[in-house]
Amino acid sequence: MLEEMQGSEQAREERMIAQIAAELGLKPGQVRTVAGLLDEGNTIPFIARYRKEMTGELDENQLRAIQERRGYLQQLEDRKSEVIRLIDEQGKLTPELQAAVEKAVKLQEIEDLYRPYRQKRRTRASVAKERGLEPLAEWLLSQPEHGDPHAEAARYVDEEKGVASPEEALQGAMDIIAEGIADDADIRKWVRRFTWDHGVLHSKAKDPEAESVYEMYYQYAEPVKRLPPHRVLAINRGERESVLAVGIEVPADRVVEELKRRMIRRPSPARDLLAAAAEDAYKRLIAPSIERELRGELTEKAEEHAIGIFSENLRNLLLQPPVKGRAVLGVDPAYRTGCKLAVVDETGKLLEVAVAYPTPPHNKKAEAEALFRRLVDQYGISLIVIGNGTASRETEQFVAGVIKGMPERGLQYLIVSEAGASVYSASKLAQEEFPDLDVAERSAVSIARRVQDPLAELVKIEPKAIGVGQYQHDVSQKRLEESLNSVVESAVNHVGVDVNTASPSLLSYVSGINSTIAKNIVKLREEQGKFTNRSQLQKVPRLGAKTYEQCVGFLRIMDGDNPLDRTPIHPESYKVVDALFGMLGLPLTAIGSEELKTRLQQMDIAGMAQRLDVGVPTLRDIVDSLLRPGRDPRDELPPPIFHTDVLDIEDLRPGMQLMGTVRNVVDFGAFVDIGIKNDGLVHISQLSNRYVKHPTEVVAVGDTVKVWVIGIDAKKGRVSLTMKGPQET
Repeated sequence: MLEEMQGSEQAREERMIAQIAAELGLKPGQVRTVAGLLDEGNTIPFIARYRKEMTGELDENQLRAIQERRGYLQQLEDRKSEVIRLIDEQGKLTPELQAAVEKAVKLQEIEDLYRPYRQKRRTRASVAKERGLEPLAEWLLSQPEHGDPHAEAARYVDEEKGVASPEEALQGAMDIIAEGIADDADIRKWVRRFTWDHGVLHSKAKDPEAESVYEMYYQYAEPVKRLPPHRVLAINRGERESVLAVGIEVPADRVVEELKRRMIRRPSPARDLLAAAAEDAYKRLIAPSIERELRGELTEKAEEHAIGIFSENLRNLLLQPPVKGRAVLGVDPAYRTGCKLAVVDETGKLLEVAVAYPTPPHNKKAEAEALFRRLVDQYGISLIVIGNGTASRETEQFVAGVIKGMPERGLQYLIVSEAGASVYSASKLAQEEFPDLDVAERSAVSIARRVQDPLAELVKIEPKAIGVGQYQHDVSQKRLEESLNSVVESAVNHVGVDVNTASPSLLSYVSGINSTIAKNIVKLREEQGKFTNRSQLQKVPRLGAKTYEQCVGFLRIMDGDNPLDRTPIHPESYKVVDALFGMLGLPLTAIGSEELKTRLQQMDIAGMAQRLDVGVPTLRDIVDSLLRPGRDPRDELPPPIFHTDVLDIEDLRPGMQLMGTVRNVVDFGAFVDIGIKNDGLVHISQLSNRYVKHPTEVVAVGDTVKVWVIGIDAKKGRVSLTMKGPQET
């Protein structure tokens, strides 16, 4: 029995592997290997980086696709087993039905097959069955060539059972037939497809006179299959807020005719009754159910799309290049309570906090300027970073004035998004980090550090609070959180982490490390001093052999005993590196030298891999790490745009050329910071001269782009931009 169960499980796993391989265009062996590695507790970043030979160099996206699809198919197989068991317990399982369930490739197909056997709440059909009208329904369905339905129904009149007349008997029988039609899996499949192909989603205002952000949907219609994801979520929100009434309209007569065609096989006295039952089945039972299903499917796809856009934007934001080697003055602007200031040195260490009142209602500009000058001179500040929240504009104008008054200092300023800063400032983490500061002061520190190392600072904030998505509050919060956490994990491991400076927040995203182990690493570091080699991590409480294997390659020791510890090379490959250096005739201390670089660039990777008995992908990664030891992949990106003066919307003119930074990418375009209070919008139609299916094909969060002004609405503070040159528009 045990062997049969194991064989069945293995067959099920092989079915899933074959299906995933076919869907993703991979080899079954690759999928099988990845499944095995995941089951052994390996993380996606670890597999992607250090198991390339085993997977055929699959990247993180492919690995996550395998993981997600396998999870869905496991759920599918579990549901198949459950449905077969439930139907079998009713004594209604046939070989044909079991085969149909086992062949299903979607959960929806399984639910359609199970629908007739599911325990239902009391329905008109179930009441009719209780009254003994099932035989009458079967007589009508048999489509007799002769006979009188009314006379046949009279046989079922029974006052005690609640059937008072032949008409009531016929109605009950038709209710049974209608429910049977509505539960038919093939019919539901056809109606679902027809509704998708021919349905039109309509929305209208419940109060046409009321003003709202949903006015474009007050009298709106669009084919179901062409609805873009952002529109689905907008309409859903309008409906949820009771502003819109929404429904799907379908050519019902064509559906009813198809149901009649499927049901009525020959002339019969029961023909008209069956036709009426078919119409009732569609309008009362099938149409509302299919509409709910399709709108649920539209919403699910729209949510997945929105989560995908948010995830891509977040990754690009996290991987923005750090501004290194500059002492920074962070400013959290405000009116009544004053601007909170925080000075951090080039390593992010907090040196001083203060408060200035250059904005209304205080307008103490002279005192504020004196304070700014003192901080700049005392700490050698070269960059002032201002949050983009309340009073940001007035603070920016004040800072620009301070910079003009200190030309010898070469000061610059930058506006950064405050999104999530208040969430972090009020968090337990911020309280532990800065117990003596108030919320606004912590926010000023966060604003300053966001420029110095965006990744290290932003990981302290719940990802969905960072605000680089669209409709993030309208999607499945669990699915959003899972996706965004994967993005943060991927970004952190892509960059690598200095184990001697990283916060517990940053460490907790490293492959294999949880929050407890992250805190234990920091605690051991504080008790025993800096780590000097990677092997010391094995002394961290709760950091076992498997965790060490998963995390150690992503943790860097920049000035330790072994120069390999500052590279992404995994300790499991250190012997390979030693052998390589032996063949090159160089010591390990040659890392970073021009001689080593020249030798490596001239080396035959494939030939050397054979001599070292190591895979080509692994050796290629080792060589890349040795060519650029301590490299931060973010350094290859262009730095942010620094300002020295303010630009007002009144300064803009159509045709004006500007440089800007992409702040957010959404379905309909990109928002670009051009140095004024509100970001300008480059509509999708203005991103490129060629056809653009989605803005992410052209731009990403953090990109520096050249734009031209094409429209200005000073009253609403809106600016329309184009990325096509003047000669192209």
